[in-house]
Amino acid sequence: MPGTAAPQLARRLGTADAVVIGLGSMMGAGVFAVFAPAARAAGAGLLIGLALAAAVAFCNATASAQLAAQYPTSGGTYVYGRERLGPWPGFLAGWGFVIGKTASCAAMALTFATYAVPAGWVKPVAVAAVVVLAAVNYRGVTRTAGLTRILIAVVLVVLAVVVVGNLTGASPDGRGGALLPGGWYGVLQSGGLLFFAFAGYARIATMGEEVRDPQRTIPRAIVTALALALVVYAAVAVSLLVALGPDRLADAPAPLVAAVTADGWSWAAPLVRVGAAAAALGALLALIAGVGRTTLAMARHGDLPGGLAAVHPRFGVPHHAEIALAVVVSVLVAVVDLRGAIGFSSFGVLIYYLIANVAAFTQDRAHRRYPRALQVLGAAGCVLLAAVLPVSAVVGGLIVVAAGVGYRFVRLALARR
Repeated sequence: MPGTAAPQLARRLGTADAVVIGLGSMMGAGVFAVFAPAARAAGAGLLIGLALAAAVAFCNATASAQLAAQYPTSGGTYVYGRERLGPWPGFLAGWGFVIGKTASCAAMALTFATYAVPAGWVKPVAVAAVVVLAAVNYRGVTRTAGLTRILIAVVLVVLAVVVVGNLTGASPDGRGGALLPGGWYGVLQSGGLLFFAFAGYARIATMGEEVRDPQRTIPRAIVTALALALVVYAAVAVSLLVALGPDRLADAPAPLVAAVTADGWSWAAPLVRVGAAAAALGALLALIAGVGRTTLAMARHGDLPGGLAAVHPRFGVPHHAEIALAVVVSVLVAVVDLRGAIGFSSFGVLIYYLIANVAAFTQDRAHRRYPRALQVLGAAGCVLLAAVLPVSAVVGGLIVVAAGVGYRFVRLALARR
């Protein structure tokens, strides 16, 4: 029966582990790719877009942290929406997260393989990456945190090399292009694109059932991970603009590689490629864990098939959910070109955080850690960023959301019969 007692996951994660998983979710392939389209939309105004994306992310993070402290269980906003707003808002949040982040899993796997192997091997290696990292998650969450820590260390070293090279290299070129070539709409669009790079900051909230002392650990970890990511992104963005200028940055398919090459640091280009591959692996690892646990929570309440609620008796992970996710992502990687999946993923994630802000707005004084004004700003920011996404992403997102709503209507109708 939905809502009845279910096997619980083990609480093994401390604050440092939670911060690492949050950073692993954010320091993915986005930082190696998102600045070029952002510059194309806004030129040097991408720095304003970055500030906007960070502001919306901060509002969303405080909402998630406040809710996770009151409801320290797996499922994130799916659970918060159900508890605060009712089953339908909770379902919409969970559906948006699972669908959007499943597409993100495939995109991260393809990004890893694109940087790591020749073109003809991209899809087979991407599928292999999904299978291997799903197996790591299957063995237990402490292994997930440990591997993520290694990957994040590699990525931060690579980004440090890029920033130093850009600021001290042989060919700085912080010129070119108007300040706001796309006007303020372009700045807003760059904010929507750059939000994708922040979208993993509250991933630890979906793992609230596995965190020790969750009322204290989850809020600290979410805000700390977001602040660290913002510092890194700002340093990378400024250094790229200094090294390439907004016009050259906008045209660069691999902007960090282009920057170190322009700096006269060509020796660092292979290192950047390794860093991009490691970043994609780290994000994919955290995504598999987060999507698996939201799937677990939805299955516990009957919004997905009940078999997905199974928890492995030895490893304490939602193994059926993670196996199903690995299969779906592997199929997507093998048969679909997901270059346009980022916009669709962002649409689903913004729905997720919109509901988080509305749910946090309803919390009482005893559970409130932040002023309600932050939730109002966060909700408005989610709507704004979703509205400026490409039309194809919005239309595709609405179609998939409608399909999920239709599925739930049919399931409820059959249950009543």
